[in-house]
Amino acid sequence: MDCFNQQRKAQPAYRTSFGGRVDPGGKPVVTITIMAVCAVAYILQLLVPEFTRTFFYAPVLTDSQPWRMLTAAFLHSQGSPLHIAFNLYALWFLGSSLEPLFGRTRFALLYLISALGGSVGVLYLADPVTAVVGASGAVFGLFGALFVVIRQRRGELRSLLILVAANLVLGFVVPGIAWQAHVGGLLAGAACAAILAYTPRGKHRTAIQFAGLAGIALLLIAAAVLWQAPVRIIPG
Repeated sequence: MDCFNQQRKAQPAYRTSFGGRVDPGGKPVVTITIMAVCAVAYILQLLVPEFTRTFFYAPVLTDSQPWRMLTAAFLHSQGSPLHIAFNLYALWFLGSSLEPLFGRTRFALLYLISALGGSVGVLYLADPVTAVVGASGAVFGLFGALFVVIRQRRGELRSLLILVAANLVLGFVVPGIAWQAHVGGLLAGAACAAILAYTPRGKHRTAIQFAGLAGIALLLIAAAVLWQAPVRIIPG
């Protein structure tokens, strides 16, 4: 057994063109885990009345309970199962393509930073008392990442642009959809993917990539810290 472990350690770590470690099993473990967490959270939302109220996000809660900016990305609307069904399908479609390219750690950070970007979009573009739930912001971040990957590889972008544009338009015309999260997540995900895709290969590529992702996360956190609720003028 010890000889087997030593042999595994001696084998070179094969990496993708984006620096991610190649998974011999080929399973998108992070994607599956996120989907499972969303599914379990949805069941808890249905069974435990206070679960949604404990973890949803609204801009007015940013200062006192900032973790909601991430936890809301694992909750979904209880009014219709279509909300979670669409997000899980999109997550599987995008994650099974992007996770093998970026590797597990980079993909997990991409998802979380995109989710944070979606909440920052709500923070700055929505009414401060707007309550939001859903993985849509993070999913749009994955759409943004896929756009960067295809562009970097000089692939055909028309179909993806039409798909993203159609979903963005739906967010503006269909009531109850937080288009602000879509915009914030899309921009954050594209920025993360640009760092992962365009960092030159070399000895320090991994360090530069993670430093870049940390920089984006810090910018989003700074934006949340600096946000101030608009002053409401009550007619007298």
